This record gives sequence, structure tokens and C-alpha cells, in this order.
Amino acid sequence: MADSVNPSHALFDSFVQAQTCKETQQNFIELCRHLKVEPRDYKHFYSKLKDRLNYWKAKDLWQKIDKRAAHPDYEQGQACHQNKCLVLGAGPCGLRTAIELALLGTQVAVLDKRVSFSRNNVLHLWPYTIRDLLNLGAKKFYGRFCSGSIHHISIRQLQLILLKVALILGVEVHTGVTFEGLLEPSGSTGWRAQVSPGSHRAAAFEFDVFISAGGGRYVPDGFKIKELRGKLAIGITANFVNRRTKQEAQVQEISGVARIYNQKFFQALHSEIGVDLENIVYYKDDTHYFVMTAKKGSLLKKGVIKQDFPDVNQLLAPANVNQKALEEYAYDAADFSTDHMLPDLEFARDHAGRPDVAMFDFTCMHRAENASLVKERKGKRLLIALVGDSLVEPFWPLGTGIARGFLAAFDTAWMVRNWGKGGLPLELLAERESMYQLLSQTTPENISKNYASYSINPSTRYPNISMSSIKPTQVIHTVLDAHLHTQSLRRLEDLLSWCQKNTAGYKHVKVKDLSESWRSGMALCALIHNFRPELINLSSLDEYNITRNNKLAFDLMEREFGITPVMRASEMITCEKIDQLSMVVYLTQIRNALTEKDTPAGNDGLFLEACITLKCIFNDPVVPVSSSEVGGSELCYFCNKHLYVLERGSAEGKFFHRSCFNCYQCGSTLRQGGYAFLSDMGRFYCELHSAAEDEEVDEGHIGSQV
Repeated sequence: MADSVNPSHALFDSFVQAQTCKETQQNFIELCRHLKVEPRDYKHFYSKLKDRLNYWKAKDLWQKIDKRAAHPDYEQGQACHQNKCLVLGAGPCGLRTAIELALLGTQVAVLDKRVSFSRNNVLHLWPYTIRDLLNLGAKKFYGRFCSGSIHHISIRQLQLILLKVALILGVEVHTGVTFEGLLEPSGSTGWRAQVSPGSHRAAAFEFDVFISAGGGRYVPDGFKIKELRGKLAIGITANFVNRRTKQEAQVQEISGVARIYNQKFFQALHSEIGVDLENIVYYKDDTHYFVMTAKKGSLLKKGVIKQDFPDVNQLLAPANVNQKALEEYAYDAADFSTDHMLPDLEFARDHAGRPDVAMFDFTCMHRAENASLVKERKGKRLLIALVGDSLVEPFWPLGTGIARGFLAAFDTAWMVRNWGKGGLPLELLAERESMYQLLSQTTPENISKNYASYSINPSTRYPNISMSSIKPTQVIHTVLDAHLHTQSLRRLEDLLSWCQKNTAGYKHVKVKDLSESWRSGMALCALIHNFRPELINLSSLDEYNITRNNKLAFDLMEREFGITPVMRASEMITCEKIDQLSMVVYLTQIRNALTEKDTPAGNDGLFLEACITLKCIFNDPVVPVSSSEVGGSELCYFCNKHLYVLERGSAEGKFFHRSCFNCYQCGSTLRQGGYAFLSDMGRFYCELHSAAEDEEVDEGHIGSQV
């Protein structure tokens, strides 16, 4: 009886049971006010809340959070206690990332322009995500969590669970606030966000970490997004009111029915009501949720699509869709697939009060080329990372989105942890990209099954992961430092000036640049002669015998100083354009060898400096692997032409020009971690055209919206 009259207990119960974003925030504010705890005191908020709310119903939740917080990764909330992070987007991935950063001790603020959680669509959950959410107290906030035969949850309910956990951990969540862009440091002020309304206190929040979890709507400057498109597949989602009657409870869910395995069902569906589908899924959650792939022909015949267009954007444009016909189409499919056992089917309403049914192109996916980058302005660094759909838009029919979204959230938190501990930007960015390579290849079968040991440390989740598969030299382009431009230009000018000074006066030598001036080999020989005249007889050289001149210089530098040739001597004649990055690396090593400034061979510090110079000044896309691999050439796996390490990519033990790394079927450019390799045929495919994924779709492994 005491519980019912204790105001703090009643307020806690209201907070736990709240079913809207607004109600959750209001009840939380009232609870904090009553207990006299200040959420802005993020470092001590959770411990004070726990101490002042002595309530038996809360103890199980405290135990779960305490167990998570006690993991060594978080260093008792001290790993990132000096860092501040702004998370854009209060979707599941944004909130899940915010929770991990709060456990690390980061001061976290979340912005979202929406004021309500209204997405009814249902998410398919992998086993590890179920375990993760249970460990965060999901059952406390949503008693029906994963109580059905198929594991899933509506986006809205998942957001509510994560919002409540985030608030308890001291995360500030600001809804109804629009993010307009990043504001660069000025004077003593650090990185901030331009927001609307401008008077909101989030406008004054300074941060050194920015996480974009706002979906495809906002991708920060500096990231390149690729579009992957396969053969046309038109998806339809529909949500119907769940009245939770006994009759509704008896209707069986459909985890995935595909035409190839149940042709009789799909033929009957088509012949009886004119609905022609490839597959269909039905989940029973807050709503009766259906997701299906419809054939274009039947949509045209039923009048859902008014006019046929070859361009998918025109085809599915709102002006070309009959909304009433779409509703009838989805209704008929849902009714037929459940044997007419769902009584009085009525569409649930979306955020605008309209029937919650939508049609879209399943086959267009976007993914970022990189998961993170670092910006530096006026001495203040900002770590920027993408999570959720901002990072990778999943292939809806495979039901992978929330599982991979959470994996990326943990990977990002690990990177922020290293950032907070003073890790070098290039090293932590390279490590993050090494993890990103694996993301699109993860399945419930190939990630670790030891869910109890999962943490933000990638090695607990990815078996046999190589945290250094991507080298720091390969992520130079993700460090955007305006000051570096000036420094790099000076380095280039210094190197060119040194070369000119030490070749001045030599016959047939005129060094004007760091590329073509070196083609004849005479400049290299002059450089060697200037410092070691006993090694070379310049009078015996012929400026037109390019191969001999270069071979002499290359051999001398390799024999005397251990510097690998930049390419074969004969290729100095045949190559159309001398690669400037190769020459900068090579000449930098020569300068240090001849002036005894440093150990010439294998010096990755010098190598990295040269790479940064070229990347910043010339925006050179060439990414080298290591200084020991600068020289030599082989044949490209695809075009069978000469391949130099400085222009080399590799996958599945094959080496190739990065420009040749394309999907065998559609020709789209592939990226590491975003391809499939069919070893029996030796072919590379994009995710949409891989035989493996085509087979999964054919077999009916169609999941829910992700």
C-alpha cells in the first residue's frame, strides 16, 4: 500500500509505463524534480537517482545497468570523462550509441526534429540484439518484449525503451530541435551545432565528437555516399490496428513466405484477387505489420501505379500512385495471407494521421565510403562518425538493419573510447574502417555466439577480426585539417627546392617538378653524383637512353641505401604519366639517405608525411600500403595490365587497380566490405547482385523493415 502513495514510486511507474516520447520526457522531468536530482549533472546523475529512488521495482533495472557499467571497457565511466558528444537522431541506432557513450563517461546530447515516436514498422531482431536489449532492461519497460513466436519489435517501442535507458544515464534528449549544420570554432568557442530554434540551449553545447544517426537526410560534409541499385523490387509495408482480441492472438505470424517455396499460395493469391507478390511477411506487434514485394505488372493492372515509366523515381512518384488503390492492394494481400482470420482489418495511422501504408523501391541502397573522419579547425579537433542508415541503408528484404546498426553503434563507441584516451586520429580511424569492412558481411551465423561476452570491444563480437586490416596510410583522406594544407605545401616546396639546389649546373638536367622532370633518369643520376661522385660516371650517360639511366640510379639507391625502386626502369618510358605520389615518397627517402637525416628504408613516418602532402595539396586518390611496397609491379586481376602497389587494391587474395574493382553484373564500383566473391567462378559482385543474396531472397528469408 505504501508504494501506491509514495509520489516518487508513482512517478517512476508512470515513467516506466509511458507510451509516448512526450509522456516519457514529462514523467522523467517530474521524477527528477521530485527527487531533486539534476540531469545536467551527468557525471553523478545516475548514482544520485539510484540512491534517492529506493524502490523495489527499480532494483532489477539498477542491477542490469550496474552490471553493464562495471565492464572494464568503460573504466568506471572515466574512459571519456573529458569528452562531449552530439548525436543527431533519436532513432534506435542514435539512442543505442548515446547509451554506450554515456557509460564511457561522455557528456551526451541527442537532437531530433521530431517530437513523437510514430513509426509502427516492425524490426527483425537477431539473437544477440535480443540479449543486448534484455540486459538493458527491455522487459521492464515493455513486458511483451519478444514474447511471440518470432522475435521482433516495433520501431516505436524500441525507441521508447532506449530513450528511457538513455535518460536514466544522464543523456540529454532534445526533441523538436532541427539541426541546420556544424559551426566551426571561433575565438575561445569550440565546435557547435546551428539549430532551430536558435534560442534553444543546445545551440550553446560545445562538443568534440559528432555522431550522425539521422538516416539519409543528413550526411556531414566530407563523406562520400554511393548508391547501389539492383533489379526492380517494389516493396509495400502496411500496419493495421491490433485490438489484442483472442481471435487476433490465434492468427499465426508469417516469418517469410516466398513464391519459390509456396507457388500454390501465390498463384491462388494472383488468380483470386489479382495480387501478384514475390514474398510476404506478417508480424504481430503493436500493430499487425505486413511487408511484401509486389510485381510491377499487378500494380499497374490494379491501378495502384497509374502509368509505367522506365525510371523508378517517376514510376513510384506520389503523383503516379493511386493511394486508395494501394490501400486496397495491401488490405487484400493481408486478408488473404492470414486466411481472412483477422477481424475488421483497419489501417493504423501514421504520424500525419493517414492510413499507415507505403510503397517504395526496395532495391536502391546507399552506403558511405567511410565510417568516420576527423576535422580540425583553429586547433580544435572534431571526430565525426556515421551510424544507422547514415552509414549503410540495409537491403530491407534480408532483415539485417537493426542488428548491423547496433554493431556499428558499438564499433563507434569503441572508436570514441580510443579518442578519449588520446589515440592518434589516423590510427583510430584506420581501426574503425577495418571494422566497417566486416559490417555488410555479418550474419547471425558468422558473428560470435558468446553473446554474454559482447562488449564495445570488436574482438568480442567478430571472430578472427583483424583490427589493422586497413592501414593509417589508407585513411589519410579522412583527416580534414585546414592547417595541414599550408604545412604540406611547405614540405613539397622544400623537397623541390632541395632537388633543384643539388642538381643545379648538371648537363641535361632541369628539375621543374616532382614528376615529369625525373623521367629521363638524368636528374636521379645527378642527385646521386652530387653527394657520392665515386658511385657514378656521368660522362658515360646518354640522356636518350632512359631505361639505362633509370636502371643505374635505381640499382645504386637499392644497393647502397636499401631504397626500393619506384617502378621498373623500362616503365619510365612506357608509363603515360609518372605518379607524383610515388616520386615524392621515393625522393623523400633519397633525401634522407643522402643527407643522413633518417633511416631511409622502411621509414613509415616519412612515407606517411609524403602521403599527407600529396593528399592535401593534390587530392590524390592513390593510397599506398607501406613504404616497403612502393616499388615493383604485377598484373591487375581484372584488366591484366601492369599494377603498382601505389594504385593497388586487394580482396580475396586478388590484386587489382582500384578503378577495376567493379561488379561483374552491373559494373558498379565495389568497396571493401561491400561485395560478394564467388570463388568457383572467380567473380566479384555488389551486394545486390551476389548470387548468395539472390538465393536468400528467393528462399524467402525476407525480414521486416530495418
